[in-house]
Amino acid sequence: MTKGPLLLVLLSVLSILALPGLALAEPLPFPGINLDLQPTTEPAGVVSTLQILGVLTLLALAPGILMLTTSFTRIVVTLSFLRSGLGTQQVPPNQVLVALAVFLTFFIMTPVWSQIQTDALGPYLEGDLEQTEAFESAMSPVREFMLKQTRERDLALFLSMGDYPKPETMDDIPTTVLIPAFAISELKTAFQIGFLLFIPFLVIDMVVASTLMSMGMLMLPPVMISLPFKILLFVMVDGWNLIVGSLLASFR
Repeated sequence: MTKGPLLLVLLSVLSILALPGLALAEPLPFPGINLDLQPTTEPAGVVSTLQILGVLTLLALAPGILMLTTSFTRIVVTLSFLRSGLGTQQVPPNQVLVALAVFLTFFIMTPVWSQIQTDALGPYLEGDLEQTEAFESAMSPVREFMLKQTRERDLALFLSMGDYPKPETMDDIPTTVLIPAFAISELKTAFQIGFLLFIPFLVIDMVVASTLMSMGMLMLPPVMISLPFKILLFVMVDGWNLIVGSLLASFR
């Protein structure tokens, strides 16, 4: 489309938005969509149908793939432990924690995704790689990232439960084994970080509860007194900087 027709279309849209009360002589045409379901016996038609089903299935599984093959799981679980340790109920809200976890995931996974763009997606779009070769090239940096964060004990668990032969190299480990092993390794690491986060807050709760008990103030909930002290401690040590910095450093 040249600049002239494109500019005309934009001006037409702006004029319609600017004059909502303008009466149109004829109704605006809207495009129609026709879906035809017809039986096919041709191999090409069957392959196309299977490809469409595969793409739809992949899109449905995309959120799970994003969570279980990136740093998202460790980050969001750790942030949830932090909120529970502070005892601030819904502050920060779930939307803020998830959004922060998503952008931290983008920051951590940027080198991996850049390598995928360079080695797989770019050559595939240019026609230099076949679909299978592009998929293998794209999985290589993702597998390398997951292998660095996965414990050998977790890999051995799924290899033994699946009766897989003992791999001689890391490339021999199936992806179907690597993904769940990486997921439970991330959960264990997140729980370890959460335990360390709870310790200082637990000490404050114990000190406040003991003080109130010694003063005979048994009817006063200790949480009401300890919460401001926990928030004060977290702010004084610049807690968000420490937590985020530690999370980023844990993936190096």
